[in-house]
Amino acid sequence: MIGTKGSVVAVNGNMVSVRFDGAVSMNEVGYVRVADKLLKSEVIRIRGDVSQLQVFEITKGITVGDEVEFSGDMLSVELGPGLLGQVYDGLQNPLPQLAEAAGYFLERGVYLNPLSDETIWEFTPVAKVGDKVERADTLGTVPEGAFTHRIMVPFGMYGSYTISSIRGAGPCKLRDTVAELKDEKGEIFPVTLFFRWPVKRAIDCYEERMRPEEPMVTRVRLIDTFFPVARGGTYCIPGPFGAGKTVLQQITSRFADVDIVIVAACGERAGEVVETLKEFPELVDERTGRSLMERTVIICNTSSMPVAAREASVYTAVTLAEYYRQMGLNVLLLADSTSRWAQAMREMSGRLEEIPGEEAFPAYLESTIASFYERAGIVRLRDGSVGSVTIGGTVSPAGGNFEEPVTQATLKVVGAFHGLSRERSDARKFPAIHPLDSWSKYRGIIDSERVAYAHGFMRRGTEVEQMMKVVGEEGTSIEDFVIYLKGELIDSVYFQQNSFDAVDAAVKPERQEYTFTKLLVILASQFSFPDKNEARMWFNKLRLKFLDYNGSQWQSDQFRAFEKELEDAVKSQSKGLDKAAEKILAQDGKK
Repeated sequence: MIGTKGSVVAVNGNMVSVRFDGAVSMNEVGYVRVADKLLKSEVIRIRGDVSQLQVFEITKGITVGDEVEFSGDMLSVELGPGLLGQVYDGLQNPLPQLAEAAGYFLERGVYLNPLSDETIWEFTPVAKVGDKVERADTLGTVPEGAFTHRIMVPFGMYGSYTISSIRGAGPCKLRDTVAELKDEKGEIFPVTLFFRWPVKRAIDCYEERMRPEEPMVTRVRLIDTFFPVARGGTYCIPGPFGAGKTVLQQITSRFADVDIVIVAACGERAGEVVETLKEFPELVDERTGRSLMERTVIICNTSSMPVAAREASVYTAVTLAEYYRQMGLNVLLLADSTSRWAQAMREMSGRLEEIPGEEAFPAYLESTIASFYERAGIVRLRDGSVGSVTIGGTVSPAGGNFEEPVTQATLKVVGAFHGLSRERSDARKFPAIHPLDSWSKYRGIIDSERVAYAHGFMRRGTEVEQMMKVVGEEGTSIEDFVIYLKGELIDSVYFQQNSFDAVDAAVKPERQEYTFTKLLVILASQFSFPDKNEARMWFNKLRLKFLDYNGSQWQSDQFRAFEKELEDAVKSQSKGLDKAAEKILAQDGKK
């Protein structure tokens, strides 16, 4: 290791102050030598000849005078074939191999190669000798699971190059030279199957950044219909502990219409992460018929791991997502949870003795969170293909308080807000996304006018419910009571989904649109009941029929039978349609 050297002059938790002699830059990686171990760290502040480093390991045993070696490189990750299906920590150490090397209790100072040197890849050249290439241009491909992995000109090679030689089709290993590039000065640069890229620098090797407009289908009715997420967009899921954030993210990762899923477990409880690690290899991906893990990367940094590594895990995950976007793939990044990352920032800010902001979070909290979410996006590459990174982050506000700084900073930059409610989760209404507090700026799979009409019944029904808590049911008119029952109906048969039901767990867009139209007819129908008990009983029977309808196979005989029962029940009781809804129903349901 050749670079600037220094010595420790102070230790404060996981931050060490180092006096150095030479050149040191921000975000440079340094190694603190403790006995026979080198502890990885990152420069976070420089003042004169003293720099502060956050150590990504437990700092026990570090004393004043210990030697520090600066690497001269930024905190980086290896990008190449073999990433899919891996479980890494925040520093891109493969955890299964680390466990084999260290046992049940991971040792500090042990760093392994993220990608296997022994795996044989079948390289197929795409470019040829004499071609002019730039960074991110494709030189060849190797198969990686169900995908074609592009071997590209390293992103750090700026300028124009000429291919002086390229490997023929056949097997090769990760570190084998597959091409040699000559720059304008005649210097030759070898290219292998992998290269390194600093995690805190966004990958921008694309032709155009486009506006996210196409919906990313999650097969969760409440999201796709009412609070949609755009492909290449951003969304957040704040909610109190136990409200279903992690489960909702797991459902999304299974069924979302994307190619690659990257899960960043940032400071979550170890039990939840272990559950994810156990379940994902067992889940069958319906797109490929193979394990879901084959198109998933997990960056695992639990609450029991060193605090400083939480920040690294978030940036490592988004860098891997951007890398696969450069191949024209659609990537979904799920960060769970950004609150733990913000808490790590608060801890480091306190040790740096910076002026605190609200609730002692650093004053730059908003800009840091914004810079992370801004790395999402849908882009058109130079070869004309389109790739996207969609970022969904959970927030764990203490006590479910959405007014706290992390939630508010996140809301300023995301395009959709899926606020989870303690009240709904306690009532076993899942997903527990609050239908009145949540919102989305994106276009969904169903016409917005139809959605607004249906959503109005939920809002008005809630108002009637609040009124009944004050004046009682007897003080409410039969007309208002029917509106309340319609709001309850849409909540129970459309907003809620049974994740344990093989059919209802994930609903395709065409079925969502079809079912929503049937529900819209019920909402628009004018009913007349002799009393409230009769109205309640009729809507309860209708609700049960609709739940059976939701659980039946799409377009099966059973599905048609339940559909006819629903239509007959509505026709027998309906006195006609609401005039305002006739025009909406006459239109095509798609926007």
